[in-house]
Amino acid sequence: MSLSIPRAADHPVFSSRDFLNLLEAHELTGSWGWTFATDAQVWSPGLFRLLGLEPGIDQPSYTAFRALVHPEDRLGLETAAQVRQDGILRDRTLRVIRPDGSLRILSCRGEVYHDPDGRPRAAAGVVLDVTDRERLAAVQAQERRRRRALFQQTQSWTHASLYAQAQRMGSQELLSLTGVTQEEFRHDCTLVVAPDDRARTRDHVRAMMQAGRPFVTDKLLLLADGGQGRFRFAYAPVRDGRNTILTWATMASRTGGPMAAPMDAVMQRGLQSGIGGRHLCAARALLDWSMQDLAAASGLSLSSIRRLEDDDESLTTRTRCTAVAALRAAGIGFTLTDGNAIAVYRK
Repeated sequence: MSLSIPRAADHPVFSSRDFLNLLEAHELTGSWGWTFATDAQVWSPGLFRLLGLEPGIDQPSYTAFRALVHPEDRLGLETAAQVRQDGILRDRTLRVIRPDGSLRILSCRGEVYHDPDGRPRAAAGVVLDVTDRERLAAVQAQERRRRRALFQQTQSWTHASLYAQAQRMGSQELLSLTGVTQEEFRHDCTLVVAPDDRARTRDHVRAMMQAGRPFVTDKLLLLADGGQGRFRFAYAPVRDGRNTILTWATMASRTGGPMAAPMDAVMQRGLQSGIGGRHLCAARALLDWSMQDLAAASGLSLSSIRRLEDDDESLTTRTRCTAVAALRAAGIGFTLTDGNAIAVYRK
């Protein structure tokens, strides 16, 4: 007996089966079943697509699946005999090399069903494609290692954080350097600064943030080992399309240290809010570009370039970012100096 569910014209019912079919159509998931007595195995269309195989041409089998598993992962994967006879089927994440040579990372979850006497009789499971998630995790881990190596070797780091009291957060580098806890920093961010320098630092940073422009300041930090160190901090506001400040990006390095932290994408984005018409004009001069050349390189209109160089505040942040991106692509660099000025140079 089937159950019919009424549908409102503006609120269509989307069943779990529809959702599963949608996921399978986008090669995100697949399912399978295996009856041991007959060795009959069934794969959903989505599983065929995940594995790069063709229904009707390639026959579903555990042996065929196992052959596609990366050799390093296959060593720990259960054999067909272990699944059928011993009922062993562990959840795992593994790599699969498809017939076209592409590699996917799959999360496999399954269950073995037993007869009343305990003998395995069937198995079923679902497979999820987690390639993007795993690659993102690998990239994030690599970035953490990069930041840690940079900090250990140069005592330089970058960070982005809201500076509202309830959401203020210190970077792990700053906290480990000073020995201040995250809770202590959230309560009073000046605890990382030497007592004699706290009032000046607090007032200067607060005033510059209220101005909403990129700036540079020195801080005398209290170090966890009991010493002190002077560090150079560059701040830049990161804004959305409505020119509202979302967060502040910071770049810090020990004054007189071996090198400064490289300016990451968040810091570059924040710095752009301080790039004005005179900087664009200077950048064009370094490239020997006319306004028309910049318009062509950026895809903006000539009138937009003129308005940018006239510091027309009615233009969107996106328009300025587009022009700056074109200049950077042509070899122009922008950096913040100790006097809170933006320097323009050719790489």
